[in-house]
Amino acid sequence: MKVIVLGSGIIGTTSAWFLNQAGHDVTVIERQPGAAQETSFANGCQISVSHAEPWANPTAPLKILKWLGQEDAPLLYRFRPEWLQWKWALNFLRECTPSRTDYNIRQIVAISEYSRLTLQAIRKQTGIEYDCLTRGILHFYTDQKEFDDSLPAAKLMRDLGCERNSIDADEVVKIEPALAGIRDKIVGGDFTDSDESGDVYQFTTGLAKKAQEAGVNFQFNTTVTRLLTEGSGANARINAVEIIDPNGKHQILRADAFVVAMGSFSQPLLQPLGINLMIYPGKGYSATYPIINPDAAPSVSLTDDGYKLVVSRLGNRLRVAGTCELNGYTRELNTARCEAITRRTRELFPEACDYNNPIYWTGLRPLTPSNIPYIGKTKFSNLFLNTGHGTLGWTMGCGSGLAIADIVSGRKPDVDFAFTGM
Repeated sequence: MKVIVLGSGIIGTTSAWFLNQAGHDVTVIERQPGAAQETSFANGCQISVSHAEPWANPTAPLKILKWLGQEDAPLLYRFRPEWLQWKWALNFLRECTPSRTDYNIRQIVAISEYSRLTLQAIRKQTGIEYDCLTRGILHFYTDQKEFDDSLPAAKLMRDLGCERNSIDADEVVKIEPALAGIRDKIVGGDFTDSDESGDVYQFTTGLAKKAQEAGVNFQFNTTVTRLLTEGSGANARINAVEIIDPNGKHQILRADAFVVAMGSFSQPLLQPLGINLMIYPGKGYSATYPIINPDAAPSVSLTDDGYKLVVSRLGNRLRVAGTCELNGYTRELNTARCEAITRRTRELFPEACDYNNPIYWTGLRPLTPSNIPYIGKTKFSNLFLNTGHGTLGWTMGCGSGLAIADIVSGRKPDVDFAFTGM
């Protein structure tokens, strides 16, 4: 079949790769000049299977109330006159019940574990270099209640087959000696040695290059304007996508199947077709610092629970990412939030980096209230979704790409996950 993939972040690129591997004629449409130029450009870089808990959980509502009005809060909710934002928030609260949280964790772990194995297979097959570290992920806590509240989730992860082991403060510092300077503030942690980290941008651009060499046609600097339909009811299908090419001309591209992997921008594209995705953009931040003292910098990927930050070492760089701002589609940098990241990183690793020359970045994470992405079929027989991965696009990306390629090809994916339309 001829398949058009819309979007070339980690999700779109892996979808295109596996569709090509399955024998399809694949074209990727991307408005940016290259792959991974938006949300996949500079995220936290963790492959975090056993810390893949949803933002929506029983402790979330009180935390959000406490953070209201704080410019540097881990989650900043700016009220806007948008029905989607309010509807999303109500659905988010519904997902905070214990039963929903338990269900969502099981779904997230299933696709994440599958995805990590898929990533490892791609790495072996292609040899792509992306500053990969397989030293695990260490989650540390500086608040006793937060640590105590983490224990049931850690147990559930272990029950699901993820070796997320709860440890004391001394063990935390033993695993990552760079945290010795705040040993007196650490109350405990948990560690999963099977988790990984690596530069998602390097991986995605590397895979895009491999896909091009294998015959995938990437059309960059090309904007999708709408999807064109034909038929009705059970016979409804997409017959073409309308685009604006690099020369500013409108064109119509036809295909047998279409995969939407446009992250936060999937929702406005599909809404005119009566497909109302519950996706809202969550602006995430990152800062990248040059490492000047390698011995003082962490060598294990970290999650700082109190500040909701993740820390990953990428060669001679330190990437620190996190926080979330619900404020529409703007990517404007908030100085207070940028400075909060640097302040905390300097507190943790004062001698490790050059903190005078950070590279700040924001990206719009496509958040669903449950943190479960849309992967699968739609009411249109040849239109498929691979979007809404939120903060876990890198963690879920490779498995999602393989799964959607199977679905488009008429096969059932090898993972027990609640795919849409199935």
